Amino acid sequence: MKLAKRLSLVILLAVGMSFGSFAASKNWEVARAEHVNSSKTVMREGEFEIRAGSGQVIVQSNHPVQVKVFTILGRLVSSETVSSGSYRFQLPAHGVYIVKIGDRTCKIAV
Repeated sequence: MKLAKRLSLVILLAVGMSFGSFAASKNWEVARAEHVNSSKTVMREGEFEIRAGSGQVIVQSNHPVQVKVFTILGRLVSSETVSSGSYRFQLPAHGVYIVKIGDRTCKIAV
């Protein structure tokens, strides 16, 4: 019986942690012109652009695209599909991050 309770607790914690990592990803918001202008371009492709500055990452895209942000150690910080337009995500701390947008990957430092 104790083993069943422990197993249930482990499953609940795992499910809660997985939902927790995606709950934080809902912090993408529409980027205003001053956010875009105060950031530096990190990567530009025909369909999208990634910019970084002031502890945030900004994604500009012509169509909806999946964006994932990881710490340099590989921990998922955000996973979100953003619509066309400019969106920003406030990063939890200064440092180096990996941003994956569509099938492209780049490194940013903020």
